[in-house]
Order: sequence, then structure tokens, then C-alpha cells
Amino acid sequence: MTRNALQDLEAVIAIARRGSFRAAALDLGMSTTALSNAIGKLEASLGIRLFNRTTRSVSLTDTGQLFVDQIGPALQDVQAAIETARSRQATPSGTLRINAFAMAAREILSPLVLEFLRRYPDVHIDLVTEGRLVDIVAEGFDLGVRVADLVPSDMIAVSLGRSQRYAVVGSPSYFADHGKPLVPPDLVHHRCIRARLPNGALFRWQFEKNGRAVQIDVSGPITLDEATLARTAALEGIGIGFFMEQDVLADIEAGRLIRVLEDWTPPFAGLCLYYPGRRNPSAAMKAFIAMARAWGGKAKPDRPRRRRTAT
Repeated sequence: MTRNALQDLEAVIAIARRGSFRAAALDLGMSTTALSNAIGKLEASLGIRLFNRTTRSVSLTDTGQLFVDQIGPALQDVQAAIETARSRQATPSGTLRINAFAMAAREILSPLVLEFLRRYPDVHIDLVTEGRLVDIVAEGFDLGVRVADLVPSDMIAVSLGRSQRYAVVGSPSYFADHGKPLVPPDLVHHRCIRARLPNGALFRWQFEKNGRAVQIDVSGPITLDEATLARTAALEGIGIGFFMEQDVLADIEAGRLIRVLEDWTPPFAGLCLYYPGRRNPSAAMKAFIAMARAWGGKAKPDRPRRRRTAT
């Protein structure tokens, strides 16, 4: 099988998995036009139509579904053979695909990812950030990074050793005009910056003190689904925001934002690198996991708690 033929089959699987030429093209690191042309040539050479395409959707034809069902397992065998060969390399090389949410990616980028690339210049890392929790195997990733509580139970997890905390903050001007909340229920009388989760639900602010867990469904003038936008709104005095501590720590230290309710936001389970149990991981993957273990082991985190959901 030629490399081009293998790439064409990988492209078919990627489009079928993502249901979109554009999303599959991003996963494969190529343009949508190039991907569409490659699939068109493959369909012409096979004499069949694999996909139904409209301006709004892409779906497999019946013949295309049969084709995917048959080549999927065979392609996995080929990829496993490639991984076996790579696992025997003395020097790590190739591509590692990592999925993480944005805050986790920011935390590991400099001390782990970039340092790894300096040590192993023959490795390319494809780091994808998104809020939704994905199946890293089905989506074609080698590794994932999430808060420990969100790591699937069938994955091998490597603690990165750093507990996490939330931070409730507002600008000095906001608190000068509206005062500060002293306990979480006070938030219902404040203008808050609401957060929308990847599944569309509104995030309820979570607190805990002395074993008592509380969730507050806040209200306010704006709802956002991205932390940097919410940070800008908080800095501009629009309202009180609820963030991962790392996202606003520099602002707190510089006095641009003021932290409140700190005694209600104790540390919780930190980040984990996770991956499926494969028989023959590549040399690059083994090296990255080893480096993550060493980096995580250097941390001296606070004693974390398991997050609980209040009713």
C-alpha cells in the first residue's frame, strides 16, 4: 500500500468520524479543497460514491458505510503495525496528537510541551484545545489532558501533580460601586458574568467550606463561553466572574482584579495526562509520558479534595 493510498483511507475515516470535510481537514492538517479533491479522485478510481454532500451536511452513502465498516479494522491493523515499528526506534520521532481544554493546554505548554520539543526535535506535537470532553481514541488522539475527575475510567492516568482552584473576582471599580459578597448566597444580589458550557448548559458556580457544598445559579448582564472573554468583561467592571485560578492569578497579583470568597474555593483534583493502554506505544509517546511523570512528580500540591455536586 502506498503512502498516498493510506492517506486517502485515513481521510475517508476522518470525514466519516467528524461528519464534516472542514473538521476532518483540520484533523489531517490539510486544506478542505485538497481533502475534497483527494476524496473525489478516490471515488473516481473506485467507481463509487462514498459521501452524500450538500452545502450543509456530509453523510456516508450506503456503499460508503459498507466501505468504512470494512476498511476501518484493516486500517487499525496497519496503524498498529506502524506504531509497533516506531516503538522500536531509538530516537523519538513522528507526530503526537494531544487533546486538552484551553486552561490545561496553557498550563502544560511551556514547562512540558515546549521543553519536550527542545529535547526531541524530530517530534511534531499537534495540540488541540476544546471545551467538550472527547473520546480520544475515536477522535484519533494519542493523549488527553483533563482535570482528574473527568478522566475516563478505562484510561491510564498520569497525575501532573498540580491541584486546581476556582477564583471569584471582580474589578476594584465594581466592588467600589456594589460592595463585596461575604458568602456565596450574596451573589444573587450581584451582577455576574455567566458561563456557558460546551454542551450549551449554563454553569452553576460551585463552592465548598467545612464539608458543605453549595451551587449558585447566578444572573447578570452577559453570558460567555470562553474564559479570556469573561476575563475582559471582569476587568472592564461588568460584573463578578468565576474562573480557574490560573487564568486570573496575574491580574489578582497586579491588583487589576480583587478576589472574594476565597475561603469557599478550596483546592480540588488536579490535571492528569491520560491515554489508552496500547501494547506498542511509539517511542515519542513513551518519552512524553515519562517526561510528564517526572514533571508531575516535582510538584508539591495542596491536599486536594474530590469535587462533590451539591443538590
